[in-house]
Amino acid sequence: MKLTAALTGLSLLTLAAGSAGADEIRIGQTLPYSGPASGFGAIGRTQEAFFEKVNAEGGINGRKVKFITLDDAYSPPKTVEQTRKLVEQDEVLMMFGSLGTATNSAVQRYLNAKKVPQLFVLSGATKWADPQKNPWTMPGMAAYESEGVVYAKYILQSKPDAKIAILSQNDDFGRDYVAGFKRALGPKAASMIIAEASYETSAPTISSQLSTLKASGANVLFGVVLGKFTSQMVKGVAEIGWKPELFFVPTSASSISFLEPAGLDNAVGLISSSNQKDTMDPQWADDPGVKSYFAFMKQYMPTADLSNSNYAAGYHYATLLMTVLSACKDDVSRDNILKQAASLKEVKLPLLLPGMSVSTGPDDYLPFQQLQLRRFSGKSWVPFGGILDDR
Repeated sequence: MKLTAALTGLSLLTLAAGSAGADEIRIGQTLPYSGPASGFGAIGRTQEAFFEKVNAEGGINGRKVKFITLDDAYSPPKTVEQTRKLVEQDEVLMMFGSLGTATNSAVQRYLNAKKVPQLFVLSGATKWADPQKNPWTMPGMAAYESEGVVYAKYILQSKPDAKIAILSQNDDFGRDYVAGFKRALGPKAASMIIAEASYETSAPTISSQLSTLKASGANVLFGVVLGKFTSQMVKGVAEIGWKPELFFVPTSASSISFLEPAGLDNAVGLISSSNQKDTMDPQWADDPGVKSYFAFMKQYMPTADLSNSNYAAGYHYATLLMTVLSACKDDVSRDNILKQAASLKEVKLPLLLPGMSVSTGPDDYLPFQQLQLRRFSGKSWVPFGGILDDR
């Protein structure tokens, strides 16, 4: 009888644990909260607050969200360690919005082998959109190649006699942008691109590369840079008196937090692209999506510097995940999470630019395929032209 009672008690405990797990959606994430890319930590802090708000309002389909975001210092070995902890100890259902190409590459095979969704990776490398090879991985950004295509198309249209110089980071990030850029220039790439240089992420400066590129006589500069190298490039170009007629940086380098150290005056005229509303731009002051974002920030992150676009990015991607999880209804299995993420149909998000939407399919894992060019005014990014895509 004692044994029966003990087994009955154990069964009740097991059922209780199972129901508790069923009422909670565990989400894991790794981001650099320390190290050279720690500025991106604002993304995860915003998402922590976002899911705190979701829970306060009753959760998702009655389930509370347990969001666990850990520091990987933008170091692949640390990403492996933290991801294993999240999957094997914290028992997360999925990984969401982890940052970086090298860091996510280090855990992609592991997560796919475990059949753990690796959703909305914050990297535009083309490798994330390969459902045949890695069905459990899905990108969360426009592909770097697509962005490169958009810049090249604009040059062909606005300055067909351009003499182009390219400075790129010597890794997959840099190579993908340059590949898309050259693909869109087509046969004209050989004559239009008159100088190319690259740099290692461990390099202290890029001043020698800038001097070489200026000496080529180029009047258009495409800088595939990131983080501190954005500041160095914008400031360095100004210091050597180079004034390219068209000067591009990728979306991932366009945060004002990267431009400020270079002097905002030096960044005037810089061209980038986006699919997201600039929440600091007065044109969106009465936009319902932007107003909701500001109301959220005021209540949950009142001390945040709202000029830092990483907060808005965190909110933007959280609303995308919210759409997927809401669509899961009563089935929050890994299989169904992946199925819903790959079944988005023209979804509008609060901070997505008008005319743009998110669509995915079992054979099309790219959620964002539309961009709009924008130019820096010295205070904010001003959009121009129509919506462009990689076609």
